[in-house]
Amino acid sequence: MNSEEQYIRLYEQAREMIFRHSSDVQNAVRDAAFETFKSLGFPQRKLVERYKYTDIPSLFAPDYGLNLNRLDIPVNPYDAFKCDVPNLSTLLYFVVNDLFYDRSLPKVELPEGMFVGSLRQMATERPELVKRYYATLSGGDADGVTALNTMLAQDGLMVYVPRGVRSERTVQVINILRSDVDLMVNRRVLVVVEDGAAAKLLFCDHTADDRAFLATQVTEAVVGVGSRLDLYCLEETHAKNVRVSNVYVSQEKDSVVNHHVITLHNGITRNKLDLTFNGEGAECFCNGCVIADKAQQVDNNTLIDHRAGHCTSHELYKYVLGEQATGAFAGRVLVRQDAQKTDSEMRNQNLCTTKQARMYTQPMLEIYADDVKCSHGSTVGQLNDAALFYMRQRGISEQEARLLLESAFINEVIDQITLEPLRDRLRYLVEKRFRGELSKCEGCKLCR
Repeated sequence: MNSEEQYIRLYEQAREMIFRHSSDVQNAVRDAAFETFKSLGFPQRKLVERYKYTDIPSLFAPDYGLNLNRLDIPVNPYDAFKCDVPNLSTLLYFVVNDLFYDRSLPKVELPEGMFVGSLRQMATERPELVKRYYATLSGGDADGVTALNTMLAQDGLMVYVPRGVRSERTVQVINILRSDVDLMVNRRVLVVVEDGAAAKLLFCDHTADDRAFLATQVTEAVVGVGSRLDLYCLEETHAKNVRVSNVYVSQEKDSVVNHHVITLHNGITRNKLDLTFNGEGAECFCNGCVIADKAQQVDNNTLIDHRAGHCTSHELYKYVLGEQATGAFAGRVLVRQDAQKTDSEMRNQNLCTTKQARMYTQPMLEIYADDVKCSHGSTVGQLNDAALFYMRQRGISEQEARLLLESAFINEVIDQITLEPLRDRLRYLVEKRFRGELSKCEGCKLCR
């Protein structure tokens, strides 16, 4: 039985159970997603350009368990985990596997009209609002992983910021993977930032058990006219974890999006970002950094679609790969015919610290307008021998010199983060990561 067949049979046999534990809004698009998945299957490396560096079918081939009947998994994340970012006052929420944890919520009032909570709950209480946005950005994407997520996801997280509301405090969401058996989870995230609104979101991925996990996550973010969204994604899992994340962002006129993805600990990670400019004067900053060693794999794939003129996009992705690690970056900037006065810059820079490490990079520009300013570039290299020699001559050990150079290399990405406390915390975690130390947060029992 191939990878697709087991999920087709699963859906046909468990369809009633999946529907029973979800909302009408999610169920309304589920069967169509199932038909899409049956038609597409999983993307093949030789057939789908955007997946040429990751063998998706093999990742989904193992027989993972799924908690479709929503059996209670005993865990109190507030007791077990404290993801402490000093001097950063956050509103802390948890998603356990793929279910929003609602037994204990922050005792702080959100700005009027703002909602952070269960997608299933919001879809039940305000179905017309959720229906307006759910599966609209991702629904037109011919992506088998997104279709699989849509047909299996039963709950998720929704962040809704109404028109004119500007939330000052950062919403921090801890995704905890917890199971006594090998487990597959399908997370769904819907973010709606209406016109003139603003929000800051920090997602942290962690594993609580030494089991094999497969997590799919589909995030849809709708960013309205003159609004702002800061979206930070930090992964600190373990070598048995597989993460496949597809992020879809839609920007309207004069909006600003900061999207940062940081991979510090993982097994196999595949991140896809599709960002679309639908209105003039919008701007995005899309940055990523990866530190990988052993046999870890990280594949980042981005598409910035300039559909409107006078928009600006900035991309900076950096990798440091050691031992037998494998990295991949494929970035495409598409400038359509009507997108005059586009300003776009894409950079991908990579360090391979061993001869066994491998990096694949493919930056691309596709331009159909004639009044644009676009650039892209990519480098793959090793640490500068002259800089190492210079530091050794001044009494710095080779190990410490390498650490300083690697940290300085990665910190160019960290410096782009606008939240100063988070920026400082990440510098600390990056240094500990290069030293080979556990980067556990203060009070975190899961990382011990």
